[in-house]
Amino acid sequence: MKNNYNFIFAAGGTGGHLYPAVAVAEQIKILKPESNILFVGTKKKIEARVIPKLGYKFKTIWISGFSRKLTFKNLLFPIKLVVGTIQSFFINMSFKPRVAIGAGAYVSGPVISMAKLFGAKITLLEQNSFPGITNRMLEKRADQIHLSFEDSKKYFKDQSKLKLTGNPIRTTLRTQDRIASLKHYNLSENKKTLLVLGGSLGAASINNAVKANLELFAQSDIQIIWQTGELYFDKYKEFESESTKVLSFIAEMEMAYSACNLVLARAGATTIAEVAYLGLPVLFVPSKNVAANHQFKNAKSLFDNDAALLLEDDSLENKLGESVISSITNDELLQRLRKNIKRYSKPNAAKDIAIDVINLAESTWKN
Repeated sequence: MKNNYNFIFAAGGTGGHLYPAVAVAEQIKILKPESNILFVGTKKKIEARVIPKLGYKFKTIWISGFSRKLTFKNLLFPIKLVVGTIQSFFINMSFKPRVAIGAGAYVSGPVISMAKLFGAKITLLEQNSFPGITNRMLEKRADQIHLSFEDSKKYFKDQSKLKLTGNPIRTTLRTQDRIASLKHYNLSENKKTLLVLGGSLGAASINNAVKANLELFAQSDIQIIWQTGELYFDKYKEFESESTKVLSFIAEMEMAYSACNLVLARAGATTIAEVAYLGLPVLFVPSKNVAANHQFKNAKSLFDNDAALLLEDDSLENKLGESVISSITNDELLQRLRKNIKRYSKPNAAKDIAIDVINLAESTWKN
């Protein structure tokens, strides 16, 4: 029997698509250390920085998403798709994957399609309640599709392929000592700490609202770890101070999570999975610019069950200061939120998916 654990991951664009794939890869390496893992992404997105540092093999293709707005970049999309598909053909021909894992990003399209052409089994990871167009297009090629939300099932035709596994999170995600984490950011252990997350690219409305309330937060002895996102860092870096740490991207999320008393964030699936796993109090501000308003639906479900706070984007700038101050100073509320959000954690998701992926690989072996 040929013992050949070759796994190709197509993931990237945003942390929400990348980190669940990384979590599954970590578990595969734990279960089968002899596994050969290759990540495929693009040169200019988060995966190009993160994956090489994690020690995985990494290849790139030329591809980007298709904007809903009329832009010049859309004219290049057909060309990029052809080039990306050709590049994916040669990557798969050389690597010979047993299983290809697509995490939903646009890079998954050509990589997964070409992997199927070479006989690989296909696993798709869907993090959101409303599945992205790439995964919906790849459904026919998939052998199994792992979901994070029950609501996702109605958007797929072949229910036999679906598994409600949960959103995989990294095994390295652990809370650290709070005082040591605060020292890491040169922050005081005697003040309440707000962690602001707008995703790897950033969120304009959240950044604007935080800026508008900086003085109010300072007056209330609230210090901030503020991830602006790459797109907005230059605009907001001047607001760095003794009590406000402005960062374009936070690589050591364990430190940031451990230092904070309250998280202010978009309601992306990965953020939900991570704060639920760690049991962190969170104030969600769902993005309006997502398909089927799935972030609001996710956050509203948690809010209705007293597991998170919710503030809609339209009222963000006017209500953020009051909402944060009243919440972060209410220890009884924070403790209740910690307890309730833990119920939504599925800590074994990455391992469960990894086991299924390994079983798929072994099902391809022939005596």
